[in-house]
Amino acid sequence: MSYINHLIKGVPYSRNKSRGNLGAADQWSEQVKLQTTHLPRVKEACALKVTFLLPPDKFPADFPHGPDLDNLLKRFMDALNGTIFADTPGGDSCVVMLTVMKTKVSSPAEAGAHLEVLPVSVA
Repeated sequence: MSYINHLIKGVPYSRNKSRGNLGAADQWSEQVKLQTTHLPRVKEACALKVTFLLPPDKFPADFPHGPDLDNLLKRFMDALNGTIFADTPGGDSCVVMLTVMKTKVSSPAEAGAHLEVLPVSVA
């Protein structure tokens, strides 16, 4: 497996919305799939690092730290199961080490997710 270092553009979402753009979460999942379909397929154990780049509206006054990382990651990993993890027995269970963070960017145009996948030797 080769090292993967890729920026996925778009506004990350964790779950379906109940108001506003109701299709935004599904659109994010589709963008993750579309923008990772050309990447190498993971076939063995790996370490995964994800940095969610979130626009200011994801940090409202009553939720100053932004959306839950576990919820952002769940939707993201589900989308990757259709691309880079599609040929891996067990899908994303091949991830043996995980680093995830979120950070605020200044506008939706800068939003996305930075993905790194590194091979890991498991004895």
